[in-house]
Formats: sequence, structure tokens, C-alpha cells
Amino acid sequence: MTRAITHIGGPFAALLLLVALFFAYEPLRRPLGSAPPPIETLTVERTVLDENGIALKVRADGTEPVSIAQLQVDGAFWQFEQDPPGALPRLTSAWIAIPYPWVEGETHKVLLLTRNGLTFEHEIEVAWPTPQVGITELWRLTLAGLFVGVLPVALGMLFYPALRSGGAAAFRFALALTIGLLAFLLIDMLEEALELAASAAAGLNTGLLVWAVTGLSCLLLFGLARLGGGPLVGVKLATSIAFAIGLHNLGEGLAVGSAFASGATALGGYLLLGFTLHNVTEGIGIVAPLLDRRPRLFLLAGLAALAGLPAVFGMWLGAFAFSSHWAALALAVGAGAILQVMIEVGLLLKNDLIGEDGRGYPITLAGFAAGVAIMYVTALLVPV
Repeated sequence: MTRAITHIGGPFAALLLLVALFFAYEPLRRPLGSAPPPIETLTVERTVLDENGIALKVRADGTEPVSIAQLQVDGAFWQFEQDPPGALPRLTSAWIAIPYPWVEGETHKVLLLTRNGLTFEHEIEVAWPTPQVGITELWRLTLAGLFVGVLPVALGMLFYPALRSGGAAAFRFALALTIGLLAFLLIDMLEEALELAASAAAGLNTGLLVWAVTGLSCLLLFGLARLGGGPLVGVKLATSIAFAIGLHNLGEGLAVGSAFASGATALGGYLLLGFTLHNVTEGIGIVAPLLDRRPRLFLLAGLAALAGLPAVFGMWLGAFAFSSHWAALALAVGAGAILQVMIEVGLLLKNDLIGEDGRGYPITLAGFAAGVAIMYVTALLVPV
């Protein structure tokens, strides 16, 4: 081990020397005779509206530190305070407090001007007081999260007796249906994560992290599921499905919570109704691996809570501490969990079809298609 560390030290020392030579010589700058103009980029990550005015959380994202020199609101220059003050080094953030008398329900435009003359515009589409952490607001969001997560999943589980009475054919259909549901959720989560990544600071490379975190989460969960040995079936598989769906519902909670915080209360209401109807199908996927046994009511209640309660936490985070970067990574973890469960359910279905000589494939294909179709139709109820 000592010899290996010694051998690694040589390449690392050479790499550090190469980096030092690059910054000392800067081959792309010297032939030009002058330094290239600095590149400044500023991203607004969060907006807070209260009785004190407007507060913006901004993050610098360029090759040079960003100094905010002036600021306009609706075309008029306005005073502001920056915390921390001074120039913002790359990828650092600061809060900009603007004592501006914003008007509820109206649109306001903020223009940030840097010392180098660059401008960055941020639009507040609908001015609305940002929710403050309190018992009343937490209770409202908790109640909404229960409607979005726990209740629809529990309703979906009521299909268990009908599925169980169908025998082996219903078992295969339910497993294939689960794969179809999860495939739709996987694509949906990746799409949402990449949209959020596009709104985050470019220097954070959130888009690349989404794919990396998705793959790493899948591998990690797959390995953890195999620690006890043996295939993932029965209660263990149902728990994994509930966990993956719970991470998906965390993302849905973030969407509703952020809509509520930004003042889009009507949109938040439609999102609430759409996600509620959309999530009924998730309960079917959770009970699918349990059709060959009689689970206790306590187990079903625990699975419903595992799948649904994350929607409550997502609403809290979306309303009080939303961040595009971290929300995208949270969705990426959920996508990895869903991918891992799809593999597990696929392996279980494959073992069940062995020896069927192809007779079970039509119903399997029908189940998968039904799962995708159901998710697509119910997703139409969710406004974009």
C-alpha cells in the first residue's frame, strides 16, 4: 500500500507542475498582447417578497468576480443592500435586499447592472407574499401533501383484492403494469430534473450531475438491496417500490410548494388536483409484488406512508427553501431509485415467465402498455 501511494505521488506532482506552468504562461493570452474581456454571469436563484420589499438570492457564474453596481426596479434606479457586500467570486452567492413597495398581483422587473456595464434581468411574474414558516402555513402545506401523496396511494391499494383474485395472470399483468408506471415516472423525473438544471447556475454543471447522480443512486440502491443476499421479492420489493415512488412524490411536492410560494395559487391548486388523480395508480404498483400473500393492514399503511409522506416534505421545501440546483439533484436520486426498482421488478417478471414458452408475453406486454397509457392519461390532468 505504501509503495502504491509513493507511485501515485509522482503523477500528481507532475500534474500540479503542469497547472502552475499554465497559469504562469497562459498560452492563449500572451500572443494577443492584452487580456481578454472578463465574462460575468449572474443567476437569480430565489425571490422573497415581504413587508420589507424584495429580496433576491443571486449567484455569480463566470470567469471573473461580479460586482453589482446599480439596480433598477420597473425602470427606476433603486437603493439596495448586499449581504455579503463586495464582489462575488465565481459560484458564490449573496442576498440583495431592495426596499421596493411591490404591488400584490402585479408583474415587476428587476435589472441588475455590474461595474463592467453588463445587465441581468429578473422578472417577478406575479407578486405575492412569500410564505413565512408558521403553524398555519405548515398545516396547510401538510394537508395538501396528504392529498397529493398518502391518500391517492392508499386509494390505489384498494385494487389489491381485485388483482389478487385474478391468479397468476393478474400477478404478471400487475408486475408489467408496475414497470410501465415506473418507466413513465422515470422519464418524467429526468425531464423535470433537467429543466430545473437549466435554470440553475451554469457553472454548477447541474445537468451533468443529474445523469451522474441518477446512475450512482441506482447502483448504490441495487447494491444495498443485495446486502442480505437473495432476490428482491415480496415485502422487500414492495418497500423498494414505495421508496422510489416516495422520492418521486418529493419532487411533486416541490412543484406544488414552489407554485404556492411564487403566488401561482391557481396553478398550485390545479397541480394539487392533477397529482392527486395521477398518484392513484402508484398504489397499484406498490401492492403488485404482494399478490401471492396476504399483507397485514399495518404493512400496507406503512407502505402508503413511505410513498406519500415525502410529498409533504417536498411542499415544505418548495414553499420555504426552494433551490433549482438541489431540487434537480433530489429528482435525480429519485430517478435512480425508480430505475433500480424497474430492474428488480423486471428480474422478478423474467423468472416468472421462465418455462412459459412465450404464452405469458402477450399479457406482459398488455400490462406494460396499460401502465404507460394510464400514467399518460392521468398526466394530462397536470397543467404544464
